[in-house]
Amino acid sequence: MTDGHVSAGFEQVAEAFERNFTEHREVGAAFAAYHRGRLVVDLWGGVADPTTGRPWHADTLQLIFSGTKGLTAACILLLVERGQLDLDAPAAGYWPEFATAGKAAITVADIVSHQCRLPGVREPVTTDDLLDQKTMATLLAAQAPETDPRAAFIYHALTYGWLTDELVRRVDGRSVGAFFADEFARPLGLDIWIGLPDQHHGRASTMLAGPGLLLDPRPDSTDPLRVLTHNPLVVRGAPAIWNSAAFRRAGLAAVGAFATARSMARFYACLVAGGELDGVRVLAAATVDRGRRLLRRGTSPLWGSPMAYGAGFELNTELEIFGPPGDAFGHAGAGGSRHGAWPTGRIGFSYAMNEARAALPDPRPRALLAALHSAAEPMGR
Repeated sequence: MTDGHVSAGFEQVAEAFERNFTEHREVGAAFAAYHRGRLVVDLWGGVADPTTGRPWHADTLQLIFSGTKGLTAACILLLVERGQLDLDAPAAGYWPEFATAGKAAITVADIVSHQCRLPGVREPVTTDDLLDQKTMATLLAAQAPETDPRAAFIYHALTYGWLTDELVRRVDGRSVGAFFADEFARPLGLDIWIGLPDQHHGRASTMLAGPGLLLDPRPDSTDPLRVLTHNPLVVRGAPAIWNSAAFRRAGLAAVGAFATARSMARFYACLVAGGELDGVRVLAAATVDRGRRLLRRGTSPLWGSPMAYGAGFELNTELEIFGPPGDAFGHAGAGGSRHGAWPTGRIGFSYAMNEARAALPDPRPRALLAALHSAAEPMGR
């Protein structure tokens, strides 16, 4: 049922991965980890497409939803390092139309740390609109920031991507997907795509919605903020969008990346090594440190759960969604995926799966990260 390998000392991770299938009904998944620049865990198993029975292979690509935000954060940080963006500068300085409707003082840092008060789009939009960067950026540029105090620090599930993608386009000319491919994926040899080329669609798994994950098309709420932040990608019928060629091509900078767990672990292994891996430098060490420096910590006004962010990276909280280390950072993906790093032990890891579940905490990544932490501790973490 499972395949791959682990280095000596990490056998318990393979055991935990196997138990996810026997005890937690995993459908298809992969888990990988680097320790001090060396791939020590590389596991995959189950089925990539339950309808056809297609097995999960070593090169199966998985939609990682908001795991994409960590990749986008790296793009923003590289532009900061090059002096093309300033986290403390108003976003309208790079995107003049954004100053409309009282947004002139909103900074780049506000956008990347979920503090810009634009957690949803007020105008009615179609699925085609959602997949069109120009349309969504234009709508957000015209929209006034929310005055509800709760919106001052609230997760911008989809708008994060349209806002950051537009900033990258304005100062560089490339989309986030093209920028990441040129500056990170190709230099590091990463099988990661923000905008999946058609020739790779056959390697993508079929994404499934687990019990309790999908909501009604319209939220049953009188709370205007909850209605505004309603996510059209987690409603009944959404799997048809997730698995469509149009969605795979779109390259949504918040939720649209496809990757192997091996490559996501390698990406974070590079960051945790100070931005350089195997002689290839993509970021300065100081830039990585700045990206994971806390900008805001608080409680989600809609979910009541703790949240903490640096410059685009999600930081660990008492929920330990990135495992036990307090200095862990990265970004989780809807439905259970986890992608991140442990600076203290120089570990990069990634868990990717094709059945998204609503359970919090999700026992699948929790078990894998606990086993990884236990295995790494005797090696000096």
